[in-house]
Amino acid sequence: MADVQTERLLLHPIDVAEAERIISVEAGPSDAWAHDFPFEGDITAAEHLLRVSVELGEQRPFGYYRISRRSDGRAIGGVGFTGPPVGGTVELGYGLVPSARGQGYAVEAVAGLVTVALDRGLTTVTAETTLANVASQRTLVRAGFQLVGTNGDVRRYEMPLELASDT
Repeated sequence: MADVQTERLLLHPIDVAEAERIISVEAGPSDAWAHDFPFEGDITAAEHLLRVSVELGEQRPFGYYRISRRSDGRAIGGVGFTGPPVGGTVELGYGLVPSARGQGYAVEAVAGLVTVALDRGLTTVTAETTLANVASQRTLVRAGFQLVGTNGDVRRYEMPLELASDT
């Protein structure tokens, strides 16, 4: 599975060995991590990847991707699909370490991952965030998602991929 490159980022699909290093918070000799990587969200995503891989097998390209800055190669977060596509739709999630927030990296990473879904002929990408997570809501809107519903504390966003292919 190939890496996804954006202007400033490299999205690298992780494997089981890398997921285990993230969970144990022990970088391997070839890992380059920002000082605050991994954070709780990365660990949770890597644990999810391992659980789903045991149940369903290899998850790539619909797994978890490490986000690294191309400028220094440091890992700054993760972006990934929450599972395989269902009926042409796939859901994604993302997170950045505190030191990388507020610089537009999340929008860029989400847009990069949307290309994976688009290249595989999917029709829709969805994402959810909490009502209190205004930064995540802004990220999704900037990446081209539209608010399609609210259920309690959860806001659901959607991007029809014909919109992504027109940009």
